[in-house]
Amino acid sequence: MRRALFPLLLSSMLLAQAPGTPPAPPLAQELLTPPEGTGASSTGLRSVVLRPGTGTQRLAKDGVAALGFTGWDSQGVAFTHVPADALAPRVFVERLMPGMREALLQMAPGERRRLWIPESLAFAGAEGKPKGTVVMELELIDALPNPKQAPEDVAGPGPDAVVLRSGLATKVLRPGTGGEHPRRAGYVVVHYTGWTTDGKMFDSSVVKRSHELIRLTEVIEGWREGIPLMTPGERRRFWVPQHMAYRGEKGMPKGMLVFDVELLSVPK
Repeated sequence: MRRALFPLLLSSMLLAQAPGTPPAPPLAQELLTPPEGTGASSTGLRSVVLRPGTGTQRLAKDGVAALGFTGWDSQGVAFTHVPADALAPRVFVERLMPGMREALLQMAPGERRRLWIPESLAFAGAEGKPKGTVVMELELIDALPNPKQAPEDVAGPGPDAVVLRSGLATKVLRPGTGGEHPRRAGYVVVHYTGWTTDGKMFDSSVVKRSHELIRLTEVIEGWREGIPLMTPGERRRFWVPQHMAYRGEKGMPKGMLVFDVELLSVPK
């Protein structure tokens, strides 16, 4: 969180290629139609599980999905490709096309599915968009809560939190996958949400639909101390006392602040 300012998967995003990502290859003709015996849901969506999930968390209808995806039109030409990596988008489920929504609400983190989405559940005949049935492969990386809903322990750290000598309290929500800790003067790429202790969200990179590249010398003291404790892939909750946050600055959130921070990467 910078001191000076608060730093949908819509059709435009679905029709765009992730920056720097090689185009996805065409889909084999035999995959344009679902295998024989593949059942359809009541809406007409058909899907097969390519890899089972390993997580237990499920997406809520108003939740946020971290996901990668590839989409092909009815001729097998790829119209979108976003890798399922650390920088994959975090998207509100309610902003997705109906077919993707339906599938993701059934999936567990780590799961990959191939979908055959009828036009009525895809672009619904919109001008300039793929017509007919589209095929998509989805990988659900993580199922996240709606950042506008504050966590239950937002009023203060519980017994499962660690309070440091500085007064900063912290709790690991998801362990990292390994790698180096950030340097105190280094750069990090993060997603985050911040709340006041009465449960009001005042900032969120998830809501803004963009992760943040920040330098730790340019953020509040609580982040300077807390983020170097993390490793890539880790998500933590911080309770930052006012003297390590904005120190009562005019126009900035007052009192202790609570942040959920996900460390996506540590650039060299």
